[in-house]
Amino acid sequence: MATATATATTDERALADLERQHGPALLSFLLGLTYGDRQRAEDLLQETLVKAWQHPETLDGPYESIRPWLFTVGRRLAIDARRSRMARPTEIGDGILAMTPDSADVTESAVAALDVRAAVRRLSPEHREVLEQIYFHDRSVGEAAEVLGIPPGTVKSRSYYALRAMARWLPGYSRTTVSTAA
Repeated sequence: MATATATATTDERALADLERQHGPALLSFLLGLTYGDRQRAEDLLQETLVKAWQHPETLDGPYESIRPWLFTVGRRLAIDARRSRMARPTEIGDGILAMTPDSADVTESAVAALDVRAAVRRLSPEHREVLEQIYFHDRSVGEAAEVLGIPPGTVKSRSYYALRAMARWLPGYSRTTVSTAA
Protein backbone atom coordinates (compact mmCIF):
# COMPACT_ATOMS: atom_id res chain seq x y z
CA MET A 1 0.00 0.00 0.00
CA ALA A 2 2.89 2.34 0.79
CA THR A 3 4.34 1.65 -2.65
CA ALA A 4 1.16 2.79 -4.44
CA THR A 5 1.15 6.05 -2.48
CA ALA A 6 4.82 6.66 -3.23
CA THR A 7 4.22 6.02 -6.96
CA ALA A 8 1.24 8.38 -7.05
CA THR A 9 3.28 11.06 -5.32
CA THR A 10 6.13 10.57 -7.78
CA ASP A 11 3.68 10.83 -10.72
CA GLU A 12 2.19 14.00 -9.24
CA ARG A 13 5.63 15.54 -8.79
CA ALA A 14 6.62 14.60 -12.34
CA LEU A 15 3.43 16.18 -13.67
CA ALA A 16 3.95 19.31 -11.57
CA ASP A 17 7.53 19.54 -12.88
CA LEU A 18 6.23 19.06 -16.42
CA GLU A 19 3.72 21.88 -15.98
CA ARG A 20 6.32 24.16 -14.39
CA GLN A 21 8.87 23.56 -17.17
CA HIS A 22 6.62 23.56 -20.22
CA GLY A 23 3.31 25.09 -19.06
CA PRO A 24 4.05 28.77 -19.81
CA ALA A 25 5.36 28.06 -23.31
CA LEU A 26 2.51 25.67 -24.06
CA LEU A 27 -0.07 28.15 -22.74
CA SER A 28 1.39 30.88 -24.96
CA PHE A 29 1.21 28.54 -27.97
CA LEU A 30 -2.39 27.58 -27.16
CA LEU A 31 -3.40 31.23 -26.71
CA GLY A 32 -2.34 31.78 -30.32
CA LEU A 33 -4.40 28.81 -31.47
CA THR A 34 -7.49 30.02 -29.57
CA TYR A 35 -7.19 33.61 -30.81
CA GLY A 36 -6.39 34.89 -27.33
CA ASP A 37 -9.21 33.08 -25.50
CA ARG A 38 -7.40 32.50 -22.20
CA GLN A 39 -10.09 30.28 -20.68
CA ARG A 40 -10.09 27.96 -23.68
CA ALA A 41 -6.28 27.92 -23.82
CA GLU A 42 -6.06 27.01 -20.12
CA ASP A 43 -8.58 24.22 -20.64
CA LEU A 44 -6.51 22.88 -23.54
CA LEU A 45 -3.35 23.10 -21.42
CA GLN A 46 -4.99 21.02 -18.71
CA GLU A 47 -6.22 18.47 -21.25
CA THR A 48 -2.71 18.23 -22.69
CA LEU A 49 -1.24 17.62 -19.25
CA VAL A 50 -3.90 14.99 -18.55
CA LYS A 51 -2.86 13.23 -21.78
CA ALA A 52 0.76 13.28 -20.57
CA TRP A 53 -0.37 11.87 -17.22
CA GLN A 54 -2.38 9.14 -18.99
CA HIS A 55 0.70 8.21 -21.04
CA PRO A 56 3.59 8.10 -18.56
CA GLU A 57 5.73 6.31 -21.14
CA THR A 58 6.14 9.66 -22.93
CA LEU A 59 7.83 11.10 -19.85
CA ASP A 60 10.41 8.33 -19.89
CA GLY A 61 10.78 8.25 -23.67
CA PRO A 62 14.08 8.53 -25.54
CA TYR A 63 13.38 12.20 -26.37
CA GLU A 64 15.72 15.01 -25.49
CA SER A 65 12.62 17.07 -24.59
CA ILE A 66 8.94 16.23 -24.24
CA ARG A 67 7.97 19.73 -25.38
CA PRO A 68 7.41 18.83 -29.08
CA TRP A 69 5.10 15.99 -28.00
CA LEU A 70 3.17 18.35 -25.70
CA PHE A 71 2.82 20.96 -28.45
CA THR A 72 1.60 18.33 -30.93
CA VAL A 73 -0.98 17.01 -28.46
CA GLY A 74 -2.09 20.56 -27.58
CA ARG A 75 -2.44 21.49 -31.26
CA ARG A 76 -4.48 18.37 -32.00
CA LEU A 77 -6.74 19.03 -29.01
CA ALA A 78 -7.25 22.62 -30.20
CA ILE A 79 -8.15 21.41 -33.69
CA ASP A 80 -10.58 18.83 -32.27
CA ALA A 81 -12.19 21.46 -30.01
CA ARG A 82 -12.61 23.87 -32.93
CA ARG A 83 -14.15 21.17 -35.13
CA SER A 84 -16.49 20.25 -32.31
CA ARG A 85 -17.62 23.87 -31.88
CA MET A 86 -18.11 24.26 -35.64
CA ALA A 87 -20.29 21.13 -35.77
CA ARG A 88 -22.83 22.37 -33.26
CA PRO A 89 -24.92 25.54 -33.28
CA THR A 90 -23.61 28.61 -31.49
CA GLU A 91 -24.76 29.15 -27.96
CA ILE A 92 -26.88 32.15 -27.08
CA GLY A 93 -26.18 34.11 -23.94
CA ASP A 94 -28.80 35.14 -21.41
CA GLY A 95 -28.55 38.79 -22.52
CA ILE A 96 -29.89 38.00 -25.98
CA LEU A 97 -32.66 35.84 -24.56
CA ALA A 98 -33.68 38.64 -22.20
CA MET A 99 -34.00 41.03 -25.17
CA THR A 100 -36.06 38.59 -27.24
CA PRO A 101 -39.76 39.39 -27.12
CA ASP A 102 -42.02 36.80 -25.55
CA SER A 103 -44.00 35.03 -28.27
CA ALA A 104 -47.01 34.87 -25.95
CA ASP A 105 -46.93 38.66 -25.52
CA VAL A 106 -49.15 40.15 -28.24
CA THR A 107 -48.25 43.72 -27.31
CA GLU A 108 -45.19 43.82 -29.57
CA SER A 109 -47.07 42.53 -32.62
CA ALA A 110 -49.98 44.91 -31.93
CA VAL A 111 -47.63 47.90 -31.78
CA ALA A 112 -45.89 46.76 -34.97
CA ALA A 113 -49.27 46.40 -36.71
CA LEU A 114 -50.22 49.93 -35.69
CA ASP A 115 -46.90 51.26 -37.00
CA VAL A 116 -47.36 49.48 -40.33
CA ARG A 117 -50.93 50.78 -40.70
CA ALA A 118 -49.79 54.35 -40.01
CA ALA A 119 -46.99 53.99 -42.56
CA VAL A 120 -49.37 52.56 -45.20
CA ARG A 121 -51.73 55.51 -44.66
CA ARG A 122 -48.87 57.92 -45.41
CA LEU A 123 -48.31 56.35 -48.85
CA SER A 124 -49.79 57.84 -52.00
CA PRO A 125 -53.00 56.11 -53.16
CA GLU A 126 -51.16 54.53 -56.12
CA HIS A 127 -48.44 53.04 -53.92
CA ARG A 128 -50.97 51.90 -51.32
CA GLU A 129 -53.17 50.06 -53.84
CA VAL A 130 -50.14 48.21 -55.29
CA LEU A 131 -49.08 47.02 -51.81
CA GLU A 132 -52.67 46.04 -50.98
CA GLN A 133 -52.86 43.87 -54.08
CA ILE A 134 -49.46 42.22 -53.56
CA TYR A 135 -49.35 41.79 -49.79
CA PHE A 136 -52.93 41.86 -48.52
CA HIS A 137 -54.59 40.04 -51.43
CA ASP A 138 -51.50 37.85 -52.01
CA ARG A 139 -51.39 38.50 -55.76
CA SER A 140 -48.39 38.18 -58.03
CA VAL A 141 -47.01 41.20 -59.87
CA GLY A 142 -48.79 40.07 -63.05
CA GLU A 143 -52.12 39.54 -61.25
CA ALA A 144 -51.87 42.91 -59.49
CA ALA A 145 -51.08 44.60 -62.82
CA GLU A 146 -54.13 42.99 -64.39
CA VAL A 147 -56.46 44.00 -61.51
CA LEU A 148 -55.12 47.57 -61.42
CA GLY A 149 -54.95 47.93 -65.22
CA ILE A 150 -51.29 49.01 -65.25
CA PRO A 151 -48.12 47.39 -66.68
CA PRO A 152 -46.22 44.87 -64.48
CA GLY A 153 -43.15 47.12 -64.54
CA THR A 154 -45.18 49.90 -62.96
CA VAL A 155 -46.37 47.51 -60.22
CA LYS A 156 -42.76 46.56 -59.48
CA SER A 157 -41.62 50.17 -59.45
CA ARG A 158 -44.46 51.35 -57.21
CA SER A 159 -44.00 48.50 -54.75
CA TYR A 160 -40.26 49.19 -54.57
CA TYR A 161 -40.70 52.90 -53.87
CA ALA A 162 -43.55 52.27 -51.44
CA LEU A 163 -41.43 49.86 -49.41
CA ARG A 164 -38.50 52.29 -49.45
CA ALA A 165 -40.71 55.04 -48.10
CA MET A 166 -42.05 52.75 -45.38
CA ALA A 167 -38.49 51.79 -44.42
CA ARG A 168 -37.83 55.42 -43.55
CA TRP A 169 -40.98 55.69 -41.45
CA LEU A 170 -40.88 52.38 -39.57
CA PRO A 171 -38.44 51.82 -36.71
CA GLY A 172 -36.26 48.73 -37.14
CA TYR A 173 -37.23 48.20 -40.78
CA SER A 174 -34.01 47.67 -42.76
CA ARG A 175 -33.20 48.25 -46.41
CA THR A 176 -32.37 44.56 -46.74
CA THR A 177 -35.97 43.74 -45.93
CA VAL A 178 -37.10 46.29 -48.50
CA SER A 179 -34.96 44.79 -51.29
CA THR A 180 -36.08 41.24 -50.60
CA ALA A 181 -39.73 42.24 -50.29
CA ALA A 182 -39.71 44.12 -53.62
